[in-house]
Amino acid sequence: MSTTPSHPHHQSPVIRWAVLALSLAAFGSGISQRVTDALLPVLMQEFSLPLAAVSWVITCFTGGYAMCQLFFGPLGDRFGKYLVIAWACGACAVAAFLCALAPGLGLLLAARTLAGAMTAAIIPLSMAWIGDVVPYDQRQPVLARFLVGQIAGVAAGQLLGGMSADHFGRRVPFLLLTVLFSVAMAGMFAMRKRLPPAALLTRPKKSNALRHLLQEFSAVLSRHWARVVLLTAFLEGALVFGPFAYFATHLHRTLAISLTASGSILMCFGAGGLSFAVLSRRLVLQLGEVGLVRGGGFVLLMTVSVIAFAPGVVPTALACLMMGLGFYMLHNTLQTNATQMAPERRGAAVSAFALSFFIGQSCGVAIAGWGIVYLGARIVIIASAVGMLLTAMNFMREKQRALAA
Repeated sequence: MSTTPSHPHHQSPVIRWAVLALSLAAFGSGISQRVTDALLPVLMQEFSLPLAAVSWVITCFTGGYAMCQLFFGPLGDRFGKYLVIAWACGACAVAAFLCALAPGLGLLLAARTLAGAMTAAIIPLSMAWIGDVVPYDQRQPVLARFLVGQIAGVAAGQLLGGMSADHFGRRVPFLLLTVLFSVAMAGMFAMRKRLPPAALLTRPKKSNALRHLLQEFSAVLSRHWARVVLLTAFLEGALVFGPFAYFATHLHRTLAISLTASGSILMCFGAGGLSFAVLSRRLVLQLGEVGLVRGGGFVLLMTVSVIAFAPGVVPTALACLMMGLGFYMLHNTLQTNATQMAPERRGAAVSAFALSFFIGQSCGVAIAGWGIVYLGARIVIIASAVGMLLTAMNFMREKQRALAA
């Protein structure tokens, strides 16, 4: 089948429903990614281990997520992105069930690694599939609407983790994820039967799978602009979500509030992301990509600094709200550029983007955990805010040069 995207009826009801089904899968992905943040104090108590040790439930997830990007991108190009995502949702349901059953930290870490590995297919291949069916000049708002699922999942994961820590125990959220991913899988298989053939693009099988895999990623990395986007994604993941993994514990200790309350405050981050999804078309038209990056960097600097000092529940909640807006101003711009880094290898390109982003997260969680132990949470959080501004400014300059060229 041809590898050239033909943008098949991207405004049709079938495509819109297909994007909604992907958004439901992304909702589960967001919950799975962040649900253990607020559970860290419970795990510390249950396993009698320090924060840096139990935080490996986050590092293992992000590590598994990052490593499997090497395979899911080319796999999606070969067998069809929508089909691979549907099967991955079923695997995510199994992994979540294993997390619920895990009797000790070792098995929980193994199950979280599997969960991250299987979740790895959902967001990158969904973005790549949207890139196949939606023209570039209309893609950013569609991506923003799709990402409502992930954004809501990130927010719900924080709240669900906090409520489970305080009231239900650590196993309940994983059982709920089992059901959610099962429903998403069933919905996607049903929707796939209605999609037009042009929305089910595949590429011919290569005789040497390993050589093909290396060729795909080498072709993406050979482009200067792709390297800029991937490096920025790595730094963004490390600087934003490294410290973010400890925000619930930080607010729990600094404001002397329950973990449920901490999760509720961090839900405002998701609300800020949702506000970007609603305003995305207007913001793109008014600010352009360069303006979104510049604004996102400065908003992150100011809001993360407020969270570091946590002066009270209300100002911290407002800061989380604005942090979500600032983050998605930057991140959605990066995602849109990632879908166009190598259009003829979009699955591999977007998977390389997710690989960079989640390796950054994995490194960031480990480094931030060490820094919090030896330097304190405030210093680590403020340093990440400054680093994020510098990263955004560098990407803005590179984007201006690319546009000028």
